[in-house]
Amino acid sequence: MSLNRQIEFSVPPHVSIRLQGPLLARAEDHPSGDFIPPHTHDSDQLVHASSGVMTVETQDGFWVVPTQRAVWVPANIVHSIRMTGAVKLRTLYVDHRIAAIPGDGCCVVQVSTLLHAAILRAIDFDSPFESLGREARLVGVILDEIRAAKSAALHLPFPKDARARRVAEHVQQNLSDRRPIAELARAAGTSERTLERLFSREVGMTFGVWRRQARLLGALERLASGESVTSAAFEVGFETPSSFIAMFKRAMGTSPARYFRAPLES
Repeated sequence: MSLNRQIEFSVPPHVSIRLQGPLLARAEDHPSGDFIPPHTHDSDQLVHASSGVMTVETQDGFWVVPTQRAVWVPANIVHSIRMTGAVKLRTLYVDHRIAAIPGDGCCVVQVSTLLHAAILRAIDFDSPFESLGREARLVGVILDEIRAAKSAALHLPFPKDARARRVAEHVQQNLSDRRPIAELARAAGTSERTLERLFSREVGMTFGVWRRQARLLGALERLASGESVTSAAFEVGFETPSSFIAMFKRAMGTSPARYFRAPLES
């Protein structure tokens, strides 16, 4: 399994969401392996799942979104979504004029228990709703929770330089490859020093940190599909399951077994 970059972003369809207020919540259930092709919206979007793992891709990289997380996708950003495991997709479409999260880029945020419960309640809203009614008050809570949400480092950016991108795509599609950076640089026709400089400049992290991030995101997908911790650890290039578990705990705040044991209520 690997994150497949052979996706066409050049002429995506535009999916218009008719908002009759500041936001609209929708619920969809998807089987594992389901794929939503590249598209855009004229509203901002908070893509959240109460079970399963989503991989959101843009031309700039990947955002792997497990439960208890969501990805913020600004209006008019071309993106696709792939499902790993049975995914209960719970999405918010937000009027882009509100700018709940400033900036023009995607990001992964943590979803609080309150925000998750409020999203579920918003799915049952009648639309349009009264501007001073209980629905409007809950919308205020939702927007406050989105603005207060902490970001989560579940993004895998890709460099734009052709040499660095070749290395990045090779590593991401061959996560068990443990060759050192010097060998990978030579295969791409550059030097180790140049490659490190390109990664630091274009993705904001060293090559070593970037590769660990790629392995974490690849492992999240594998675990969500039902693979064992041991199998996922070896497939993404860790020498021992214990070293993988230690890395997972640092990144996610708990062990893989505990993280996937209790999905949020749908």
